[in-house]
Amino acid sequence: MLYKLKIENIAVVEYAEIDFGTGLNVLTGETGAGKSIIIDSLNAVLGERTSRELIRTGAETAKVSAEFHPVGPTVNAKLLEYDIETQHDGSLLLQRTISADGRNVCRINGCPATVTMLKTIGVLLVNIHGQHDGQALLSPQEHYKFIDRIGSHTDLLNRYMDAYSQLKELTRKLNDMSMDEAEKSRRVDMLDFQIMELESAGLRAGERDELNEKKTLYLNAGKVADSLRQAYDAIRGTEDAQGALPLLEQASQNLDYSSRYSGAITKTAESLRNMSYELAENAEEIRELLNSLDFDPQDLNAVEERLDAIYRLSLKYGSTEEDMLEYLENAISEKEKISFYDETIHKLTAETENAKKAVTDISTQLTASRQRAARVFSEKVKEELVFLDMPHVRFLVKQMPIQPGPSGADEIEFLISANTGEEPRPLAKIASGGELSRVMLAIKNVLSAKDDVGILIFDEIDTGVSGRAAQKVALKLRQVSKERQVVCVTHLAQIAAQADSHLLISKTVKNEKTYTEVQKLDTDGRKHELARIIGGLTITQLQIDSAEEMLANAGNL
Repeated sequence: MLYKLKIENIAVVEYAEIDFGTGLNVLTGETGAGKSIIIDSLNAVLGERTSRELIRTGAETAKVSAEFHPVGPTVNAKLLEYDIETQHDGSLLLQRTISADGRNVCRINGCPATVTMLKTIGVLLVNIHGQHDGQALLSPQEHYKFIDRIGSHTDLLNRYMDAYSQLKELTRKLNDMSMDEAEKSRRVDMLDFQIMELESAGLRAGERDELNEKKTLYLNAGKVADSLRQAYDAIRGTEDAQGALPLLEQASQNLDYSSRYSGAITKTAESLRNMSYELAENAEEIRELLNSLDFDPQDLNAVEERLDAIYRLSLKYGSTEEDMLEYLENAISEKEKISFYDETIHKLTAETENAKKAVTDISTQLTASRQRAARVFSEKVKEELVFLDMPHVRFLVKQMPIQPGPSGADEIEFLISANTGEEPRPLAKIASGGELSRVMLAIKNVLSAKDDVGILIFDEIDTGVSGRAAQKVALKLRQVSKERQVVCVTHLAQIAAQADSHLLISKTVKNEKTYTEVQKLDTDGRKHELARIIGGLTITQLQIDSAEEMLANAGNL
């Protein structure tokens, strides 16, 4: 169960620490007091998408932590999968910090985690009914998901989705290859020309860089030759000046002579001798470079023509030699495919037909499984609705065959008739707000029996409900809370009276700032809050007596 929720700097909540109890927990308060902020905070720590706009004005970060105790084996197994140790007391702590710069810091039992990990764990812990669920109920295209949740055909659905994806891929390949003989002939002629042009070019990776380097050298050959010649003369010497090498050799010889008389000079003499050898090698390299600069002007023309040819090819086949060579490989591959076109088409056609058969076979099984699930679902929902003060209700699941799609070959829509003598019609078109709330509560209760989620949260499930129906909704929530923890945001005294734990959300203004506070009510506090819900602005003794009677009838005095 959800044991404790701590909220810091979320919207108008500066700090709140909320203790939840077993059974039915209700949150009440004036409109705008911040009840939905509690649900938003819980959604955030359970990994749902949130926004930096949630951060309280003036704060840099917002923090939410939720403590659960105990948690079931499914959650513990997921923690082990994430390599997160379970707590010795069986509790679980989820934490999330939202920063103004958009960063999120998440932790599970103190260990670093991701938002996705929070969400995966959260789905196993809590089932929250909010606006999204109401929209799903009003969208017929979402109805099949309710049936699939109660049906025991998850493996079958996964097999269908895999088969359908394979069929779509094969169909795409088949369509891509489809061409008539004239188009085939034109394409082969084009590929032949492109392959011949690229192969005859004899392209090499890195060739353009080499040619550009050569071109630069040829264009500056005179300047380079003068520099090399001067360097050579400086080393070897000329008729008019002695070079560095003869001088170094002479110095080396002098030191060799001196080393006969002083061992300390030997090392220096050897170093100079090695330097003279190395300098002689440098001079030889410079001479070879000078000789290589003796080129024919036609060589420059040839380099420029080759660069121009590569440039023209690059305009058609890719900006680099690697791109053009890859284009050549692809062209050769495509030509080979076209050469084996008939064989490939035959193979793809056979594979596509097999995939179609697989989709048809699995969709037939899926349809049958959905039909069985729909019968169970409609009966159970009807039972729940009868309890929720809709005694003459007819709830049907309309299932029509359609062309196979990503989710199956069924069109599923919920139909309802709330009154005797009326034919069932689409739920989205005829149900009132109160009826939709009760239908959603009924569906949630039916589906909750199929999973291990121990916490149900309802954000204003009582919309449009009043009177006798409100009392029935309250009793249903109380009944459901006997098997799992229920948290409910409500505006109805009937529901609040049934709660095992009553939390009051109130808003105050201090120093021109708004603050929301959460207070757990004792019996007197519950009487006054129920009286406020019943009466509004002015609370009378009669309303307090009425509230006391409601609590007494619920066994909460």
